[in-house]
Amino acid sequence: MTIKNSILHTPLLAASLVLSVNALAANEWPDLPVGIKSGVSAQAGNKVFVGLGSAGQDFYMLDLNNLSQGWQKRADFSGPARNGATASVIGNEIYVFGGSGKVNASDAAPILFDSVYRYDVESDSWEQANTTSPVGLLGAASYSPDGKQVVFFGGYNKAYFDQYLHDVLTTDKKAEPEAWQKIVDDYMGMKPTDYKWNRQVLSYQPATGKWSDLGQSPYLPNCGSALVAKGEQALLISGEIKPGLRTAEVKTYQFGQQQPWQSLHSMPAPKSLDVQEGVAGAFAGESNGVVIVAGGANFHGAKSAFESGKMFAHDGFSKAFNPEIYVQKEGLWTQVNNLPEGLAYGASFNASKGVLIAGGEKSDRSASNKVYMLSWNGSSVDIND
Repeated sequence: MTIKNSILHTPLLAASLVLSVNALAANEWPDLPVGIKSGVSAQAGNKVFVGLGSAGQDFYMLDLNNLSQGWQKRADFSGPARNGATASVIGNEIYVFGGSGKVNASDAAPILFDSVYRYDVESDSWEQANTTSPVGLLGAASYSPDGKQVVFFGGYNKAYFDQYLHDVLTTDKKAEPEAWQKIVDDYMGMKPTDYKWNRQVLSYQPATGKWSDLGQSPYLPNCGSALVAKGEQALLISGEIKPGLRTAEVKTYQFGQQQPWQSLHSMPAPKSLDVQEGVAGAFAGESNGVVIVAGGANFHGAKSAFESGKMFAHDGFSKAFNPEIYVQKEGLWTQVNNLPEGLAYGASFNASKGVLIAGGEKSDRSASNKVYMLSWNGSSVDIND
């Protein structure tokens, strides 16, 4: 859950510094000490947290009321390093679910973790919770609608993906090229429903340790969706429907309602292309009455290939890291300006000045350490670093 807070402007301590407002804004948001992609992020009060993913077990905190201190190293994550986990806040605790990684560094292949860890913001300490998730939660989106439970959408199938990772990583591509290619083709060539991704909306209550099934989504399950929490409502934007294939669908989930789902207008095609492929790992949040969606990754051409009957839809296409920014105002989408570069799989936070984004994966597949504030000015998105 994102807990909104106020951000204090960095003061001009002396006029003799002769700093313009623009120069101040250019240095207002401290960059991450290391590049971080495919990690976790969470916000508790005026503190935002980013870590794991490409940062291994590192975990960092930025106090939005004291930006001059920059990102501070916190206690190392106590579990095995992982990518693609999801995190949510309950009270003063951050809960981390799922992700993929190796239990031991010497293991032949990663697995999908079903373990749950919690971080105590006050004591700066980690411990493993006495529970396991009932489904794989790699790539899942989560939020807390009431401050008491965490609600989940999507997630890879653990048994299927564990087997694929084992097979593809224990088969020698050079010695057995045909066998290796068949493993990839067989897995990537399945229909979306064949992956058996998690379609149930699940809930976890830390106070009781209880998992609950809140019902089935009427949509194909998504992984890598952007989620914007609005009280008890979650806005779910795009994401994968199978490896390499995205959807442009946008929908809301209203916690506690008998019919909780509502379809909204899909994102439009970017001006540079004829079709909106959909994106995974986009940045998203609210600013001045609009929803901002920025960046995200996809494969240009995969949608057309899939619609022509090719199940391995992204075969032969390079992964694209997109710079486009979209805003949703009164239910309608508009493409506006671009990020400084294409980015995906980073962190997003709602703040009083806009959407704070941190890290992400760049087009050269390296991890970014950049931090930006995205603010809607009525006609475009101001980008301050």
